[in-house]
Formats: sequence, structure tokens, C-alpha cells
Amino acid sequence: MSDTGQPSADGMTTRPLAGALTLPNLISLLRLLLVPVFTWLALGGHDVWAFGVLVVAGASDWLDGRLARALNQQSRLGELLDPAADRLFIIVTLVVLAVRDVVPVWLVVVILARDVVLAVVLAVLMAARIGPLPVHFVGKAGTFALLYALPLLLLAELSGLIGVAADLLGWAFAIWGIGLYWLAGAVYLRQAGTELARRRRTPR
Repeated sequence: MSDTGQPSADGMTTRPLAGALTLPNLISLLRLLLVPVFTWLALGGHDVWAFGVLVVAGASDWLDGRLARALNQQSRLGELLDPAADRLFIIVTLVVLAVRDVVPVWLVVVILARDVVLAVVLAVLMAARIGPLPVHFVGKAGTFALLYALPLLLLAELSGLIGVAADLLGWAFAIWGIGLYWLAGAVYLRQAGTELARRRRTPR
């Protein structure tokens, strides 16, 4: 759907952009605002507060989707804002944790490489006036796993049993998250190829 108030491709009239400034979208905006807050806290060594910010960010990612469906406040802006906020938060958090030597650099590279590939594909789709394509549930599951992994990996810096347990759970979520993240990327590439092939077959 479009936020311009004009009929969409299926002939349905959609809400204007102002109507997209909903509670779920405001929560996504809050998640974006938490990125510099986490960065300052984590680089300053305020791990307890940084951990709290990561927990809030992960909870907000779950909450905005639930509220959008429960309140019937889904919008095109939300479809774009929510994954954008997720990706920015994950990448910035991973970079900060890598700078702190909490996670290895290869973890950042593996996740960032997937986003770079999809950014190139998205540019090709936009040039062909297609998309962006809807977020697949596999990608959302991968995002959830990574958002759960990040605070656990930070908590793993603690000594003792809590740190050991957090390290095991954190890496379990991280590995699952990476797998689902790339699987969703493969699904997106397949969808993009299908849409581009359909566009080539459609007479202008």
C-alpha cells in the first residue's frame, strides 16, 4: 500500500502519510533513537545500562508488530521503518561490541555482507520500479534471534555462572539468527528474480 492516499496497484485506496504516524511506528522510531544511546553507554563501559537498552530494543521489535496487527495500524511507512530500524540497530550494536572485543569481527562481516547484497538487489528493484518486497517471516525470525543474542553476548562479559550461561545462549541465538538471516536473504533474492522476470515479460 501507499501512504499518499492514492489508489494502490490493486485499486484499493490507502491512508495518507499522516495516518501512518501510529503507535507502532512511533515505537520503531524510538528503537532508532536508542541506537546512539546504546553506543554511548557501551563505549563508555556502562554495561548494565547498555544491556537494558538492548532488552528494551528487542522487546520493542516484538511489541510494534503485535500492536500494528491488534490495532489495525499497519502502514507502508511501518513496513519500511520497522526492518530499517532493526537492521541499523543490529549492525551498529555488532560494530560496537566488536570494538569492545565482545564479539569477533567475522560476525559483523557475515551479517553486514547479507545486508549489502540485499541493498544492491533493492536498488535494482527500485530502478525497475518494483518493490520493496514484503518482509518474509523467516527474516523476522532471524532478526528476533539476533536481537536476543546481542544482550546475551554483552551479559556474557560477566564472570561466573551467569556469564557462562549467557555466552552459551547468546551464541546459540546468534548462530540460528545468522542462518535464518541468510535464508531470508535467499528467499528475497528468489522473489526479486521472479519479479524482475515478470516485469521483462510484461509488455510496456
